[in-house]
Amino acid sequence: MGKVGAVIVAAGRSTRMGGVDKTFVPILGVPLVAHTLRRFESSPQVDEIVLVLAEESLDRGRQLVKERNFRKVTHICAGGQRRQDSVRNGLDLLTACDLVLVHDGARLCLDEAMLQRGLDAAAEFGSAVAGVPVKDTIKSVSSDQMVNETLDRSLLWAAQSPQVFRYELLMEAHRACTVDVTDDAAMVEALGYPVKMFHGSYENIKVTTAEDLIIAEALLRSSSS
Repeated sequence: MGKVGAVIVAAGRSTRMGGVDKTFVPILGVPLVAHTLRRFESSPQVDEIVLVLAEESLDRGRQLVKERNFRKVTHICAGGQRRQDSVRNGLDLLTACDLVLVHDGARLCLDEAMLQRGLDAAAEFGSAVAGVPVKDTIKSVSSDQMVNETLDRSLLWAAQSPQVFRYELLMEAHRACTVDVTDDAAMVEALGYPVKMFHGSYENIKVTTAEDLIIAEALLRSSSS
């Protein structure tokens, strides 16, 4: 499989958290992003981690990494204007690697089995995205919220992270992308490369609201009991 790097992206503005930087909100007494970093730090598959933070959080991030002795974190850098810019900043700092995991810092409930599924899929197909089949009926609507059609739920998955890629392929996609995207897989798809969906977890939530903090805490308590 070769060397594996990880870019942990936690540079958002936390607009749905009332302006509070969710990255360092304590969950079970530990800053949120520390839970996420610990998952990657403890993985025998991951060789190097680059942490991407908001500019104003860099000092706090350095202190966290030092205090918690995250030895695999080689760089901490500022994010960019868009998520894809933040990812690119992190990619540029990774030393040469074969596969790279791109992960949302606010998804703290992943496990080693999920990381392994992603790495195995990316090693075979070049690109792989964690996801889960949607449970709800999904409807396409117009700008005035009128229903256009009901989509076939059996073909719909909700994308998560980690997203895993051959490093050179992802860099090619970043260099070629000229539009705003919401995840890295969209760039790879636009170039016509195959992207494999692998099973993430319904517990692999992304903390975006105060209510999500409560859910994440409950999930962590459950997994440690």
